[in-house]
Amino acid sequence: MFVIRKKTIVMAFLAVALCMALIVMAKESISEVGGSIREIPIYSVENSNGNVSITFDCAWGADDIPEILRILKEKNVKATFFVVGEWARRNPEEARMIAEQGHDLANHSENHFKMSVLSRDRVKKEILDCTRTIEETAGVKTDLFRAPYGDYNDTVISIARQNGYFTIQWSLDSLDWKPGITEDAILSRISKVSSGDILLFHNDTAHTAKILGKVIDIIREKGLSPVPVSELIIRDNFEIRHDGRQVPK
Repeated sequence: MFVIRKKTIVMAFLAVALCMALIVMAKESISEVGGSIREIPIYSVENSNGNVSITFDCAWGADDIPEILRILKEKNVKATFFVVGEWARRNPEEARMIAEQGHDLANHSENHFKMSVLSRDRVKKEILDCTRTIEETAGVKTDLFRAPYGDYNDTVISIARQNGYFTIQWSLDSLDWKPGITEDAILSRISKVSSGDILLFHNDTAHTAKILGKVIDIIREKGLSPVPVSELIIRDNFEIRHDGRQVPK
């Protein structure tokens, strides 16, 4: 009697587990059919021209901006600067210099908060306020957005997209922000660059301005061409793979 009852309990448990699995599978199927799939930003871009992008996140100081811009001009390279709105207000001259020299001046939120913990309304406000600050400070518009700390979720990306922004991450992190990192260690990381990569740097670091010329030389020695993100990305008829690679449809 006990054996029969035990078998009945096991069978019932297995039946419940099977039903739950089927429900999950059905929900996933319905989610995909309805278009409610995971939102993914652009980490890199498929292209046949060997293009890559050098990007800088600007959130703190600005003393090295003139030197960074001097090197970029000397090397005839255009880059992308993701600036915090509050940074642009504190450093309006540097923000204008970036725009006037033909570089992308892009959105890095207004206050550099972790976006994934904010409400929908606050996420939208952080993005739109930064763009407004950039326009008021430097007279240019942007449709490029990068979340502070690279911190995002589906809500952040969908709100950015709904308001006309491409959300940009990176595929190659220089780690120039990391305490104790050496110039050689950064250059070693950059030596792995390949077509379509988006490189992450920061201004106001110990090494970035010093090694920027060498970074550009490494890129070109590999037969690659640095262009701003605004020129690297595909703007129409594209899809983003599970690994963040933007590819043409």
